[in-house]
Amino acid sequence: MAVNIDTVYQRVLALANKEQRGYITPQEFNLFANHSQMEIFEQYFYDLNQLARIPGNDYFYADIDDLLEEKLQIFDSWDNRNTIQQQWAVDWPDRIIPDYVYRIHRVEFNNVSCEILKTKDFEDVILTPLTMPTNRRPVANLRDNVMRARGNGGQPIRPTSVFYFRIPDRAQWGYVVVNNQAMFDPNPNKTTNFELHRSEETELVYKILKYAGISMKRDDITKNAQSLESLQIQQEKQ
Repeated sequence: MAVNIDTVYQRVLALANKEQRGYITPQEFNLFANHSQMEIFEQYFYDLNQLARIPGNDYFYADIDDLLEEKLQIFDSWDNRNTIQQQWAVDWPDRIIPDYVYRIHRVEFNNVSCEILKTKDFEDVILTPLTMPTNRRPVANLRDNVMRARGNGGQPIRPTSVFYFRIPDRAQWGYVVVNNQAMFDPNPNKTTNFELHRSEETELVYKILKYAGISMKRDDITKNAQSLESLQIQQEKQ
């Protein structure tokens, strides 16, 4: 399912080097590659929000929605009680959300889903006797990269499961230098492919090429890449 990073690099080089326009070093490529990967990944959530606003006609949008869910499932993960205990730093009595977590969508306490509230609502609920949470009706809040959860009497509880979308692993085109040239090294210790769905390969090429054109101060490359990227996105959303 992953996108091969060497395939993307070679396609970008082929497009950028046409008519000897310029060369993209491995360091530059890796920088542009990760920026592009995060840009595509973050766009998934905006697309989900846009699809949710479209009324009716599930049949027409089913394929788009299914594909988007398939793309996101790659990053859908969860941490159990032990992982939370070991990897989520304590901001007593709460937990600091690790850097690998992008967006939390469910918090559980003993297999009971916590209602995730906005900060003001969370503060009001735990201070009001009539709405005060219980272990059977726990609440949670995410603020300033800290996760708070409350149970009986508004007292802190430790979530036993957290479900979230994780940030994609950093992509890396690894290489060895042979005769002063960078040669691809597929060794897993040096190379990490893109984690994105394989359907994103073409868009990755166009995005990276666009940033390369900006770096090389070649408006022709940038404009061509932007045009190709726009056509690709338009085709996907038709």
